[in-house]
Amino acid sequence: MNAFGRVHLGYVVVETRRFTDWRRFGKDAVGLHVDELTRDVTRFRMDDHECRFLLQRGPSEDVTALGWQVDDHETFEVILGRVHTAGVPVVEGSEEECALRGVERLWRFPGPKGVATEIFTTARTTAEPLKMLQTGFVFGHAEKNRAGMGHVAITSKAPEAIKAYYDTVFDARLSDWVHENISGIQLRIRFLRTDERHHSVAIAGTCGLALDPIRTSIQHLNTQVATLDDLLASYERVVSLGFHMQWSVGQHTNDRELSYYCVTPSGFEWEVGWNPIVVTPEMEERWVPRTYGGISIWGHTPIGEGVATKLEQFARGISSLRKPELTPDLRASR
Repeated sequence: MNAFGRVHLGYVVVETRRFTDWRRFGKDAVGLHVDELTRDVTRFRMDDHECRFLLQRGPSEDVTALGWQVDDHETFEVILGRVHTAGVPVVEGSEEECALRGVERLWRFPGPKGVATEIFTTARTTAEPLKMLQTGFVFGHAEKNRAGMGHVAITSKAPEAIKAYYDTVFDARLSDWVHENISGIQLRIRFLRTDERHHSVAIAGTCGLALDPIRTSIQHLNTQVATLDDLLASYERVVSLGFHMQWSVGQHTNDRELSYYCVTPSGFEWEVGWNPIVVTPEMEERWVPRTYGGISIWGHTPIGEGVATKLEQFARGISSLRKPELTPDLRASR
């Protein structure tokens, strides 16, 4: 059985101590609905799901888990079977963990770069009205949640291993490639889709020496707003509230999304985008991956990037040469 089209990014778990900054960033800048459950737990909503972002107190200032919604129990069991067959440890989430994430049940297993993969079939929903500064967010084209909540981008010393992971566990498909020079580093980026969204995972690897200049486990995450006015208004809020804007508004070459990138209180970037290509069933039948010579058609100009920033990235890249990067090998299950 093929899992493609039946798996969608459902939620993101972040470990942080910067709750005050995250509340201002999520609610007042990006424009999400915020629920402060306790001193140590905050959740952001974007739709009727109880949780799309879970913030838990901890020192890492990083994403610790990605939650993937699976459409049906048959596909769910197929995915679990692949993980078990590969000998990768799987644990069932506790009642408390499920409640915090707003799901009925979940199973967890190791994912790329130390980020746990969590899969679930049923999200808990709420009729509580959303209190957001955005008109709304987009989760699919013809049918609700057919494309999940957005995408994540990962930098890696071993991009082939991460590609193999998502190919095996979710039957991800290659959308296209981008070759780009960012801050003097030559990158080769591949874009994988698990549903009708152009990509749910982007994987960037350096050309030549295998290094990783990013401190956090992901380079950025993406959410898609409903209107162009939403995009521009949130850009202004991010700037006026004093959060760092990493890349100005621009348009990508491959998925044609209009977007900007800002820096979260935990240090990874958040891309707010609008109107990307949707790979409809009709397009899926004739889709052929292409290679693009740059990430942007226009815009996406770096903001406030000086010599110190480049030296810091270089130092992190050199430091990464001494650190192992672990991605479970599931290929034995196929």
